[in-house]
Amino acid sequence: MERLIFEPEHEQFRDTVRRFFQREIGPHAEKWREQGFVDRSAYKKAGDLGLLLMWADPAYGGAGADDFRYEQIVSEENSRHGDLGFYIHLHSGLVAPYIGGLGTEEQKQRWLPGCISGDTILAIALTEPGCGSDLAAMRSTAVDKGSHWLLNGSKTYISNGQISDLVIVAARTSATESHRIGLFVVEAGMAGFQRGKRLKKMGLEAQDTSELFFNDVVVSKENVLGDPLKGFQYLTSFLAGERLVAAISSMASAQTAFDITLEFVKERRAFGRAIGKFQNSRFVMADMRAKLDAMQTFVDQCVLLHNRKDLSGDTAAAAKYLASELENRVMDECVQLHGGAGYMSEYRISRMFTDARVSRIFAGSSEIMKEIIGRKLGLDERKMN
Repeated sequence: MERLIFEPEHEQFRDTVRRFFQREIGPHAEKWREQGFVDRSAYKKAGDLGLLLMWADPAYGGAGADDFRYEQIVSEENSRHGDLGFYIHLHSGLVAPYIGGLGTEEQKQRWLPGCISGDTILAIALTEPGCGSDLAAMRSTAVDKGSHWLLNGSKTYISNGQISDLVIVAARTSATESHRIGLFVVEAGMAGFQRGKRLKKMGLEAQDTSELFFNDVVVSKENVLGDPLKGFQYLTSFLAGERLVAAISSMASAQTAFDITLEFVKERRAFGRAIGKFQNSRFVMADMRAKLDAMQTFVDQCVLLHNRKDLSGDTAAAAKYLASELENRVMDECVQLHGGAGYMSEYRISRMFTDARVSRIFAGSSEIMKEIIGRKLGLDERKMN
């Protein structure tokens, strides 16, 4: 289906981005999966082409492209022709906006140029052992010592945990109020900051996921983003964008799986004819096509709302929930249509199946997304009792 949200300049940009991922990222995917992390050079090459933090002001080296459709295109082409383990969307669309939106002029001048060039790789550390999506239950603490903050705690499941140069760490700044959280920028090499083991996962083998430990890390006041008591509000305000990024990635992966499977069912034969000619195959493919087109339209609409700064938290939650659920249903159907080949790791659809499973968990699980949507409907048990 033709997607009406893009202008000719977007399609020209997509051609350039597609060639980049086909030449510079896709060919290295197998190596990165084997070693468990993406080479730093991938970020540098993306930076050289101007694909990182495209929204950033030219004063810091950015393109000043205040149009999220460009970020959308990069994410889509990475899913199709690169490798999902290359977390360019986390770097540019999830973490860097905290610096761009909350940072002082001094902080932006200090950090954004390196993030834009690809010399500085970003991560964000929220999740802790035992608390998952419940930020109010976090145990990491930051104590104001006057001239600096003293940070202690541990984080887990941190994307880019091994290769990152700057990590935005959320920690409690009040001993009595659980929603008093600060955001602290921890730099590689700071005393007391340690990276734990790289965690083995079901999928996304090229994307390093790690434990991080903070033992009496001295964080200067110049490394605090915004008000150290308002981190919870900051995190909430940035979540809509994060969930939209997740929805975009889910849809791109689902569409790629569909395309791969369409070619497969046209070529693979059983009982003397292509398996795509069987009614069941046709019906399954038709059902996926219709659902993908409908969901893509919704996600595209959310991108336009985000451009207008009108994307609400519950709408973003709905997009993330529906897109990730559809992605996983599509992956399952596509593996089934591949038959035994779909279970073999040498086939891309097998790897995509395991890569997709986490999309219903990260950026807020499907269950949390339904809670957010339900509360917006006035169905919050805390207020109804």
